[in-house]
Amino acid sequence: MRLLITGGTGFVGRRLVERALQADHEVMVISRDPERARRVLPEAVRVADDAMDFVSAAPEAIVNLAGEPIADRRWSDSQKTRLVESRRHATRDIVALCEQLAAEDRAPRVLVSGSAMGFYGDQGDREVGEETPPHDEFAHRLCLAWEQEAQKAAAFGVRVAVLRIGLVLDAGGGTLAKLLPPFRLGLGGRLGDGRQYMPWIHREDLVAAIEFLLDGDGLEGAFNGSAPAPVTNAEFTRALGRHLHRPTRLCVPAPLLKLGLGEMSRLLLTGAKMKPVRLQEAGFTFRYPTLDDALAAIVSH
Repeated sequence: MRLLITGGTGFVGRRLVERALQADHEVMVISRDPERARRVLPEAVRVADDAMDFVSAAPEAIVNLAGEPIADRRWSDSQKTRLVESRRHATRDIVALCEQLAAEDRAPRVLVSGSAMGFYGDQGDREVGEETPPHDEFAHRLCLAWEQEAQKAAAFGVRVAVLRIGLVLDAGGGTLAKLLPPFRLGLGGRLGDGRQYMPWIHREDLVAAIEFLLDGDGLEGAFNGSAPAPVTNAEFTRALGRHLHRPTRLCVPAPLLKLGLGEMSRLLLTGAKMKPVRLQEAGFTFRYPTLDDALAAIVSH
């Protein structure tokens, strides 16, 4: 299969590239920094900075993971605009490529486009499936704009699946990159009251879910990309401390997080008890269904 990936140098994208090459797919990557991408990706990967550079290659499938990191800086009005537009711009370019290829009767079969658990906004402790009505806040509006842009590819005969991704866990990056150092020093603790849910997924399961959606004819619309056993922040904190054999008695008070991070503190203080209802109904099996399964595999490395 000829597979085109945006965000191919990211934590999830790099692993997806590796797995695709192992499966003998022809892999192409769009990157804002092609030189850096060529340094970090295997030689077999074709790299360009514009989707239209791959018109002649006619990708059969596309995975869209590009977007400005959501938690790198405070959410000023200008940063919010950057977060939305980086996702819309990358996705718009992909849709334009689909339109061009459709005009030549070579449209890709499928687009798997990233979204995030933030689509649902703060959901308290209710169970959240793909049909749960969202809570209207910035994270929801960001994800909605991203998803709506991706769905435009359907007009050109492309099957579109949107994956609302939870916190991605694995060694060497993702959520644990910032958590492991303080936790290993015994400085880990819950955030606020710890009752907010943290939908999570092991990186291997996320990449497998992307592959599942690429191959699954008829699988379209929104899918929750998280493990079937979401946990609260307090449960996550205790589990990580237990696997690292470190105490987790500390707590970062909610007012302190709000003072330091402003509106972005909602990423840490609110959540959704998100379940992968549609993935499991379609027959997807998780290799790491529980947090203990995932942490045991990650921390043992």
